[in-house]
Amino acid sequence: MANSDPFSASVIPFEVPEQMRAFAEKGVSQARDSYAKFKDAAETHNGTIEAVFTTASKGASEYSAKLMEIMKANTTASLDFAQELFSVKSPTEAMELWTSHAKKQFETFTAQTKQLAELSQKVAAETAEPIKASASKLFKPAA
Repeated sequence: MANSDPFSASVIPFEVPEQMRAFAEKGVSQARDSYAKFKDAAETHNGTIEAVFTTASKGASEYSAKLMEIMKANTTASLDFAQELFSVKSPTEAMELWTSHAKKQFETFTAQTKQLAELSQKVAAETAEPIKASASKLFKPAA
């Protein structure tokens, strides 16, 4: 009885030429090298991304804490103003108190805005630092 396997070597005599085999092996070798380089780069960049998110998260927490501090100070100032306003005896005294409070709140608002801007710049700079460090390793300056 004859061999019924259509892929049997006795049915289809086929050999891969040496040049084709060498070409295929070279391609596989290059693919492995490329994959290894890609994997190394990805692992390096994963560490950078983790550092960026950790720093950004820390900065967001600092920013939120500063906002809460500002809200508390502003609420306290408003309640104090309301309490003082109830104790005034004349419309002139009320206007003086109101004017004083508005001036103080404007100065406070200006200072708070400056604090938030400085904190934002600090957080942005700290968040960008891991990216700068990674880029400087990746792109070394020519000597």
